[in-house]
Amino acid sequence: MPNGDVPAYYSQWVSSEHVADILAGHMSAAEDPRWAESGAANAQEYACWASHICGMACTKMLLEELNDERLTLFELLTQCREASGYVVTEEGIKGLYYRPLVQLLRERHQLDAEVVEHVDAGHFLQWLGEGHRVIASVHPSIRTPELSPPHRGGHLVYLFGLDGRGRLRFNNPSGLPGASQADARLEPSVFDRFSAGRGILVRCHQLCP
Repeated sequence: MPNGDVPAYYSQWVSSEHVADILAGHMSAAEDPRWAESGAANAQEYACWASHICGMACTKMLLEELNDERLTLFELLTQCREASGYVVTEEGIKGLYYRPLVQLLRERHQLDAEVVEHVDAGHFLQWLGEGHRVIASVHPSIRTPELSPPHRGGHLVYLFGLDGRGRLRFNNPSGLPGASQADARLEPSVFDRFSAGRGILVRCHQLCP
């Protein structure tokens, strides 16, 4: 992918410019002035789900880039819940579960998707070099890569390419404005510090730009 060709970026909070304030607790998700663009029924529903839908933001970016499909976050969430990708219990929201999402991507959106596990940045380098895409599990503190994560996983980012220096290029649904949202770039060894070694690989045959 040419360096200037970046997939459309979407945050899991619609107002991406307010992510830092939401994460810091200075603003609630229900106060997001653009919440309705998510497709949620109301601000309360949006606030309930927004912190759980990094995977839907990644899926939105994936489908827009590869299939030219423009669905709202909550349209995708509805599809994913129908496929059992999320489960709501008395204990709260469980998911995202990868295999139901993969089935959804394959059957409803005709993408060659598969769950990958026990992988590292070397695998991502190979797949991205071949033009494929990856939704990868990382620790959310990848938005501040100068810090050490307490553990790996718990968040999803959309890997879409490599730059001329061999760094991984990705869009981070909970990245910080002007710093780590669209077209974030990390050395493979740095990415590995945050990576859980699992995710969803989408193989691009004649689809990807």
